[in-house]
Amino acid sequence: MATSFALTGCSSGGGDSSDIVTVNGGEPQNPLVPTNVNENMGGRVVDRLWAGLKYYDASGKATNEVAQSIDTTDRQHYRVTLKDWKFTDGTAVTAKSFVDAWNYGALGTNGQLQNAAFAEIAGYDDVSADPPKAQTLSGLKVIDDHTFTIDLKEPSIDFELELGYAPFYPMPESFFKDTKGFGEHPIGNGPYKFSDWQHNVQIDVVPNPDYHGGRPAKNKGLRFVMYQSYETAYADLQAGNLDALDIIPDSALATYKQDLGDRAIQHPIAYSQHIGIQPTVAHFGGQEGVLRRKAISMAINRDQIADNIFHGTRVACQDFTAFTLPGFRGGLPGSEVLKFNPDEAKKLWAQANAISPWSGTFQISYNADGGHQAWIEAVANSVKNTLGIDSVGVPYPTFKSIRDEITNKTIGKAFRYGWQGDYPSMFEFLTQLYLTGSGSNNTQYASPEFDALLTKAQAAATPEAAYDILAQAQTVLFKDMPDIPIFDYNVAAGRSDKVKKAEVSWSGLFDFENIEK
Repeated sequence: MATSFALTGCSSGGGDSSDIVTVNGGEPQNPLVPTNVNENMGGRVVDRLWAGLKYYDASGKATNEVAQSIDTTDRQHYRVTLKDWKFTDGTAVTAKSFVDAWNYGALGTNGQLQNAAFAEIAGYDDVSADPPKAQTLSGLKVIDDHTFTIDLKEPSIDFELELGYAPFYPMPESFFKDTKGFGEHPIGNGPYKFSDWQHNVQIDVVPNPDYHGGRPAKNKGLRFVMYQSYETAYADLQAGNLDALDIIPDSALATYKQDLGDRAIQHPIAYSQHIGIQPTVAHFGGQEGVLRRKAISMAINRDQIADNIFHGTRVACQDFTAFTLPGFRGGLPGSEVLKFNPDEAKKLWAQANAISPWSGTFQISYNADGGHQAWIEAVANSVKNTLGIDSVGVPYPTFKSIRDEITNKTIGKAFRYGWQGDYPSMFEFLTQLYLTGSGSNNTQYASPEFDALLTKAQAAATPEAAYDILAQAQTVLFKDMPDIPIFDYNVAAGRSDKVKKAEVSWSGLFDFENIEK
């Protein structure tokens, strides 16, 4: 699951005397339906409530979960055989549970944010069309309760790895009878069962005694506590009122290792921070917009901001993915646009002014509950000082409020967003953020050339060959500059003295099932 780090809501958190593990969370943007959750406050809960065909362990290794086997000879045609599983309402997880859920997610009229996850499956173009030309994906076929087949449009080197990703979770029959109500009281098949959701306060999940997958809960439940600020969350962590915090606030980054000792956590993760600008914002359409995004990118002194504010817990982005992912390559052609270069930035800005003279203020919006104020203001100052224009940060009160305006394409100014890996693949970052029509394509980028290279990379015979083509795809991104990558993350996290074990996974989220008090 992915996107932005943030906290929302009005709770001060607070302690819990029970054995339940308290972790930081935030109000999800949408009800808890896997095909309509594309941000990590909802995603971190959804992944606890469901089990898919595969799961990813803390290192990112994928292992079959509900799937007994996933067979293919050509990476285009798959036969999936299921183990015996049940949802928490006692109904069976069958082949139909998967096929019906995927068809629902792919159908354009259902408006699911994760719709594009099904784009590789045969029939997707007809099902996702507006209006739909078909109601179900021609590439899915139920053979019996334990078996279904998947036909893709083209061979895919990445598809099997994707199958632990949330949009591919199964859904019980009760979902289709009341899709709206279900999201408030979800029924899954994962290591935890849904218990309670106090909006803007907390979400509780408890272990699912019938779960028999590879990530059983080693605690007595999780409480996702929503805070107004990370400073408050960190104070609760130090006081033992919060058990695990996956983002240390900027104000504590210089001291948290000393504060927490061996309870401090830091290591590289697959998470990157960006600034997006939708093409309807004045002066950011067409070639003028390309020049201005490149100019702004080269006006930002990422290294200095990372050193001054983040104390080594951020590093300057080198591409449009994340530096920990398999296949990552630094120094791609065009990547010099991510380096601080005031002279080139001024030159590009002047070229844009020749198309249409600049007017107004460059505004960068951010969610005030997510600990982003300091670096956004630093970026705004860097742009202001380099380009000689007015530039300011614009706070939104909550993560949900800014995500709603980005999703609805009404934000009307630049905005910060982050992407946190849902499964360990460069394909995931590039597809979700930049494929034409993706529900997570925050900047509405559309490039037939880029899309075709993604498809070509999927058809590659080996991972190395795929990475070669993905490098070409990223050169297209550097040419078009659909958004402005800023930082990769070295996670800074911590656990309280009430917790024996709490490790952070490859994506930067805690390995929730294995947190032990």
